[in-house]
Amino acid sequence: MEFKDHVCELLNTIDACQVFFDITVNFDLTKNYLDLVVTYTTLMIILSRIEERKAIIGLYNYAHEMTHGASDREYPRLGQMIVDYENPLKKLMEEFVPHGKSLSDALISLQMVYPRRNLSADQWRNAQLLSLISAPSTMLNPAQSDTMPCEYLSLDAMEKWIVFGFILCHAVLNSDAGALSLWKLALQSSTCLCLFRDEVFHIHKAAEDLFVNIRGYNKRINDIRECKEQALSHAGSMHRERRKFLRSALKELATVLADQPGLLGPKALFVFMALSFARDEIIWLLRHADNIQKKSTDDFIDKHIAELIFYMEELRAHVRKYGPVMQRYYVQYLSGFDAVVLNELVQNLSVCPEDESIIMSSFVNTMTSLSVKQVEDGEVFDFRGMRLDWFRLQAYTSVSKASLGIADHKELGKMMNTIIFHTKMVDSLVEMLVETSDLSIFCFYSRAFEKMFQQCLELPSQSRHSICFPLLCTHFMSCTHELCPEERHHIGDRSLSLCNMFLDEMAKQARNLITDICTEQCTLSDQLLPKHCAKTISQAVNKKSKKATGKKGEPEREKPGVESMRKNRLLVTNLDKLHTALSELCFSINYVPNLAVWEHTFTPREYLTSHLEIRFTKSIVGMTMYNQTTQEIAKPSELLTSVRAYMTVLQSIENYVTIDITRVFNNVLLQQTQHLDSHGEPTITSLYTNWYLETLLRQVSNGHIAYFPAMKAFVNLPTENELTFNAEEYSDISGTDARASSPPLVCPHPTVTFAVNVMSCAQKLVVENMEVLTQMRTSFDKPDHMAALFKKLTSVDSVLKRMTIIGVILSFRSLAQEALRDVLSCHIPFLVSSVEDFKDHIPRETDMKVAMNVYELSSAAGLPCEIDPALVVALSSQKTENISPEEEYKIACLLMVFVAVSLPTLASNVMSQYSPAIEGHCNNIHCLAKAINQIAAALFTIHKGSIEDRLKEFLALASSSLLKIGQETDKMTTRNRESVYLLLDMIVQESPFLTMDLLESCFPYVLLRNAYHAVYKQSISANA
Repeated sequence: MEFKDHVCELLNTIDACQVFFDITVNFDLTKNYLDLVVTYTTLMIILSRIEERKAIIGLYNYAHEMTHGASDREYPRLGQMIVDYENPLKKLMEEFVPHGKSLSDALISLQMVYPRRNLSADQWRNAQLLSLISAPSTMLNPAQSDTMPCEYLSLDAMEKWIVFGFILCHAVLNSDAGALSLWKLALQSSTCLCLFRDEVFHIHKAAEDLFVNIRGYNKRINDIRECKEQALSHAGSMHRERRKFLRSALKELATVLADQPGLLGPKALFVFMALSFARDEIIWLLRHADNIQKKSTDDFIDKHIAELIFYMEELRAHVRKYGPVMQRYYVQYLSGFDAVVLNELVQNLSVCPEDESIIMSSFVNTMTSLSVKQVEDGEVFDFRGMRLDWFRLQAYTSVSKASLGIADHKELGKMMNTIIFHTKMVDSLVEMLVETSDLSIFCFYSRAFEKMFQQCLELPSQSRHSICFPLLCTHFMSCTHELCPEERHHIGDRSLSLCNMFLDEMAKQARNLITDICTEQCTLSDQLLPKHCAKTISQAVNKKSKKATGKKGEPEREKPGVESMRKNRLLVTNLDKLHTALSELCFSINYVPNLAVWEHTFTPREYLTSHLEIRFTKSIVGMTMYNQTTQEIAKPSELLTSVRAYMTVLQSIENYVTIDITRVFNNVLLQQTQHLDSHGEPTITSLYTNWYLETLLRQVSNGHIAYFPAMKAFVNLPTENELTFNAEEYSDISGTDARASSPPLVCPHPTVTFAVNVMSCAQKLVVENMEVLTQMRTSFDKPDHMAALFKKLTSVDSVLKRMTIIGVILSFRSLAQEALRDVLSCHIPFLVSSVEDFKDHIPRETDMKVAMNVYELSSAAGLPCEIDPALVVALSSQKTENISPEEEYKIACLLMVFVAVSLPTLASNVMSQYSPAIEGHCNNIHCLAKAINQIAAALFTIHKGSIEDRLKEFLALASSSLLKIGQETDKMTTRNRESVYLLLDMIVQESPFLTMDLLESCFPYVLLRNAYHAVYKQSISANA
């Protein structure tokens, strides 16, 4: 009510003063007057659209009564206003009858501006509008116009002025041909106008409904219908062609200014005109696409709209970046030219009252005092006072009885309008950008906004412009108002959510393209694997014979690399398309380092980095091709090939976008060394560990696979049920090197843990036989007594089997360690040699804690150590409760005794025969050597015993026990006696604590020599 009263009072005052309005002369006064009329009209229309408005004011009055004890005194007037404005435009038409003269004068002044702005794209093109290079000789000349502020005036605002204005003072349409021409031109350009945000006003229907009840307006009604048909049939295509022209014009403008930013000074007007024109076309499309009134929608779907928005953002960025350049130019312009011209105009005025003279003089003085040094010193300029004084001066000089009438001095008005534009170039660049290129309206068309974004991503040629959508989210806060602070949070949250969604989708799209490229590259790398060359070799060998027989052979298999051979440049492969699409999208992601949206900063590259980490993690795990049901898994060498191909593609991403791909590798690959990644998902370490323990090593313990030291690999043994995999393909040199080359595949701790679990079972068997073993430990020189005690032992085979399993596990681990050492020696030879030097020069008297630290470092580098630190740590954590350290030490000693006295039983096993070809036994008992040495070293390090003494004791017991089987006459018991003798030599060779001299003192070397001779002779006869 108060607003309405103030508006009515102001309009009456303007009429009484007979104010002169001309948009080209007193621009600010005319523009604000027309804005006031349209705002008032819009408010009344929106008020009439509130369905429950009567109930709302009734509730308001009731609440007022409850609070203050009486109804609001303005309530009757408010209620009457609601009733009066049921049909707002009809009421306003009656209300504006006395204001018709002022309003029509202001509207008719648009004849010089609106038709010039509402031209077709062909007319723009012929005039070479916005082109800086069309006339090179005038490139440095300042862009000038008599109507500077009108050049970038919103077309949407002018159409609202014309449509609403001539509805309110419709009588002038019948009397003034110019007014009718403006009216019809506006009706032909649009079918609806924006009232407020996404609220629209359908022009033709509303105007027709109003005029149909006015006598003598049949001609106007026919005009409206003709204009509607014209708008429906031609407006869409006209605006489409405008957008097409503006895309090329803005691209040219942005490119030239990027190369020559100094042109922003003289050609600033072109920049703001371009921004305003583009903004008007985008808003027109947005509004009409959401309110389509025709069957064909092609004109309202623009898949290239992102390109236009992108060039707008590029121009905005140039203005923000080179603001000081523009300031320098216009400070000199104001002080060196504008001040001089204005001073001359003021001097030549025939009449100039004192007040006006003071204001004019202040303008000249303000501009004259400006200097470039102020810009260089970073001084903040503020010309708001000057602009407000000019507004006041327009009001003083526009009334009918003014001594200095601006209607008689239009040159002064036009010059001042130009000066005001120049001052804005110095102190209000940000405000000018908001005025000419604000697209915060997208906040209220979120569905259309998201649809445009999806269309942009779907079109590869447009994806490079997709960054404009997150950039638009930075506009949203400019649509908030200080009188409504409540919606700041709502609009801010919407801007954040949309910006986040856009950046996330862009990163996902880039990730998907990268994944597709990686898949293609992995396929190409797979073609180079050795397994694929067998068929090619076979074809080459059989080629001649096939030709001789005359039979049609199989078609030749394409060799790797054929895909790179191009017959002509027009051939485009799928990989080419993927790279092109990726480069376009990465340009967008890399366009800005960060975005500031409502006090939040977004970094587009971090979105891509995050998605690449997640996808790389999933891809690596997926490359293992692990099938839990069939227990199938990819060979380590093939996995490494795929991972390397994937990493090569990811490294190439740095050519497109500035991201730290090494950080991605570190984050992903280091997580893969653990059992679970940061998302709680299994890693390739856990998958391969489980497979090796549950599948390969389990088959070893079942006797289906043996460890061949000569081949340094596990090999399948001939059995009734063939295994589904070849163990050597997973454990040979290439397999172990592959595991070592990929850090996640080298994780020895699970194998050590498994060995310790087996070890704890063996210790339980020792506890069961503790009394007998204690007696045997001190009776090794009494053969008869030892034989009697041995018969009392239980679970002899179980102990040997468990120790063999431990040996197999430790042999598998040593393969991985050796491969790791080879790989690290290639990658970091100096560091490895330094670690090796540390290890080799540990003094014997060094404290064990210090030595263990060195051993731990050495083990991490893949170097063999006298004492395995991982085994020591694992065994230390397995200490049994309720057992004293002395008891644990005794159990450790007796375990060695148990193994030593049990060795002779191996001679009766058929599978215990030594094979010179593999340098081991088919039942893996040769792994006992490693198990005995490493278990002894670890146990007696933990219990602080003498490792050498315990191993000497073991050697004495073992040699004594094995010498006894030399006296046995039962051939079944001694069938593989010589093969078992060799175990002693293997144990000593493997041990850093035992020597051959010590063995010679316990076990005659002649027996070892004869044993070697026998097994080799037996092997030759068997092969024969």
